Amino acid sequence: MTAEVVHPAGDPQIGNLATPINSSPFTKALINNLPAYRLGLSPQRRGLEIGMAHGYLLFGPFAYTSQFRNSGVSDLVGLIEAVILVVILTICLSLYGSVGVQKPIATITTPNPPEALGTSEGWSEFAGSFLVGGIGGAAFAYAVFQVVKSGVFETFGNLIN
Repeated sequence: MTAEVVHPAGDPQIGNLATPINSSPFTKALINNLPAYRLGLSPQRRGLEIGMAHGYLLFGPFAYTSQFRNSGVSDLVGLIEAVILVVILTICLSLYGSVGVQKPIATITTPNPPEALGTSEGWSEFAGSFLVGGIGGAAFAYAVFQVVKSGVFETFGNLIN
């Protein structure tokens, strides 16, 4: 007896296929708890959360792998490059919103996509908040890096001992 592992989820003409990965309860719970699909969030909150994560995570690779990685300004260059990339990504989000956003498509993994991102106004709010969150996330990563680099934790540890 052979069982079909991959089968259509609804209309087979759409191409939405249910696989053991995308139809598992773990995958559905994980994806539906991300800010892009979490229920009850406004477009501003979605953009802020996603922007903060992107800004925070972009700082490190730019600070450690840029052409200035062995100089004293590598952390500042990482901050500037992360902010520049967040600005570029915000421009891309704004361009997408300006060409006419369509209603998000429901899939097997995301059966209830957010309706607010189906309008140009929603995308505009999302993009603006993404910019604020992205720059804030990069600045926070820079501040954490400066604190760790300055050795504050070593000084604090010596005071306790």
